[in-house]
Amino acid sequence: MTQTQDPPEQRPEPLVPRAVGTPLERVDGVEKVTGRAQYAAEHAPEDLLHAWLVQSTVAKGRVRALAAGPALAHPGVVSVLDHTNAPRLADTENAELAILQDPGVHFRGQIVGVVLAESSEAAREGAALVEVTYDVEAHEAELREDNATHRPESVNPDMETDTDEGDVDAAIAAAPVVVSQTYRTAYEHNNPLEPHATLASWREAGEGAEVLSLVDSTQGVHGVVQALAPMLGLEADQVRVQAPYVGGGFGSKGEAHAHVMAAALAARTTQGRPVRLAVTRQQMFALTGYRTATISHLRLAADRDGRLTAIEHRVQEQTSTLREYAEQTASPTRMMYAAANRRTSHRLAVLDVAVPSWMRAPGEMPGMYAHEVAMDELAVACGLDPVELRVRNEPELDPETGKPFNDRRLTDCLRRGADRFGWSQRPAGPRATRDGDWWVGTGVASATYPAGRMPGNAARVRALGEGRYGVSIGAVDIGTGARTVLTQIAADSLGVPPDCIDLAIADTRLPAASVAGGSSGTSSWGTAIVAAAQRFRQEHGAAPAAGAETTAAAADNPKGEKYAFHSFGAVFAEARVHRWTGEIRVPRLLGVYSVGRVINPTTARSQLLGGLVMGLSAALHEESYRDPRFGHVVTQDLAAYHVASHADVLGIEAEWLEESDEAFNPMGSRGIGEIGIVGTAAAVANATYHATGVRVRSIPVTPDQFLG
Repeated sequence: MTQTQDPPEQRPEPLVPRAVGTPLERVDGVEKVTGRAQYAAEHAPEDLLHAWLVQSTVAKGRVRALAAGPALAHPGVVSVLDHTNAPRLADTENAELAILQDPGVHFRGQIVGVVLAESSEAAREGAALVEVTYDVEAHEAELREDNATHRPESVNPDMETDTDEGDVDAAIAAAPVVVSQTYRTAYEHNNPLEPHATLASWREAGEGAEVLSLVDSTQGVHGVVQALAPMLGLEADQVRVQAPYVGGGFGSKGEAHAHVMAAALAARTTQGRPVRLAVTRQQMFALTGYRTATISHLRLAADRDGRLTAIEHRVQEQTSTLREYAEQTASPTRMMYAAANRRTSHRLAVLDVAVPSWMRAPGEMPGMYAHEVAMDELAVACGLDPVELRVRNEPELDPETGKPFNDRRLTDCLRRGADRFGWSQRPAGPRATRDGDWWVGTGVASATYPAGRMPGNAARVRALGEGRYGVSIGAVDIGTGARTVLTQIAADSLGVPPDCIDLAIADTRLPAASVAGGSSGTSSWGTAIVAAAQRFRQEHGAAPAAGAETTAAAADNPKGEKYAFHSFGAVFAEARVHRWTGEIRVPRLLGVYSVGRVINPTTARSQLLGGLVMGLSAALHEESYRDPRFGHVVTQDLAAYHVASHADVLGIEAEWLEESDEAFNPMGSRGIGEIGIVGTAAAVANATYHATGVRVRSIPVTPDQFLG
């Protein structure tokens, strides 16, 4: 039985040097660099069948007929599944996963068939031979200001859709300085290095019960079970999911998508033969989530000294007719700066498109882009330095909840970053510095991300003898270094060196763990490991017998309701814009962050630099283009969907303040996976304005916007 463990008031000093806070090398580094780390698509059991998807070529309608004959005649093809012969689901409430159950088509690229074959090549050829005819219906696939009018019940994950405090309109009417502008962010696709893949197999397990086993590229093995088991009419313990190695996710692997169900249904028909389905890079643009485009209408009102009196942030974005997802784009606006009057809202265009989903820092990334560019415009309107403007608008309490911040050090990040960046030498006005044919400017933006700790986590500690311990939790390492930092946390909690810890993760046979997302992994899993280690020592002492075992979950944090927990940061950018071509270069990028205690400086720096690069990429390159005439994304590979390359990443630095937030969790950490991307695009856009005097209010910022 899982027990909860209250955190102690004081932790005893460890018997060995602390591992937390040291740059321990990745414990899975050797496996990865030698190729012994197997990712989902690399698992190849005997008698394997390969699956290939048949996708709709219309955006809305019904499948009139699916002719499988030509595919079945192709050498190596074993079977073709469609809505007429696929296994029936017990529950179809999650419409995104309820595939092959009826002839309806809800977006272009929807799975309408699955081809099984003896080889991947045969499956692909077979899928190309499947002939599908449709009864086509009129569709809508374009986000516009006039069609984004639907009010969702809540925004991701369960936040209020709208907020309204004070009298915003009166404050704006009375203010001597007002900024009223519209800002846009593009559709973006996650594009982790490893595309999605699933290996599925069914087996008999006594008394006729069938058990499904999956090896999946996912950010949360237990979440896959929770999504699939009820739909398949199974109990949770009848489904096993493993994710031993995952090559990135950025949110796209945070929940099960339709291809996982496709693999499970296909394997259900093969008399025990396992089925592997590897999603191509091109297919990912239709099936595995993306960030919705956003339209942010911002109004900022301030006195002549730059102190905000009103903030309004109205967001328009899109969702799918198939299943609703609402990005929480205005959520950071609710707590970022002090203003007595504030209003936020979210409205959706309900379109015949694939379901949007999480992408690194959902809500915070596009929302803070809009807000921080508007703040830059306010600084110009008030004749204030952009850093000073932000400092003047620091709130004493969380404006959204009224709670005190446990640790709000945004001003420290701004001051330290400005000093490091040489901000005091910055010309006040735009278009003041030219180096040959390049206009040169600098910009700043704030960053924030809520500190997250998810419920439902437990860990198990087992004595292995000779001073070694097995520590188990069903968490997933998506490449961030979770294996390493959890090893460090376990070592300190048990008072042993890290090499005495045998860590087991990423399997639903292990104690439950929440998803690797929301910058919550280390806080959630680490807290459970600390609780299990403390309970283990209480029950079994300092010299336990081999085989002694304890499973525990952390108790609720009594301070969780007392304080507002957020991380903060400041991003500084230098931009160079070519006066004749509009080409943009960012030779310097600096992020300074307040994120609590850093568990491992090496992996932390990697995460923060990765976030900065992803923010730079969003600022200058990333844009998925959906053709509204046909409903599909036409930028379906990394040749058309541009991401930052080595040539784009020049001087980039990340650092953090020394601190420890033990009111939030026993490790003192707050999460670092997403704050690096927040604010970065705004800092780059603000730097291009300072360089050229041309204000661009949409990302990506492209050369043509500076010509004319």
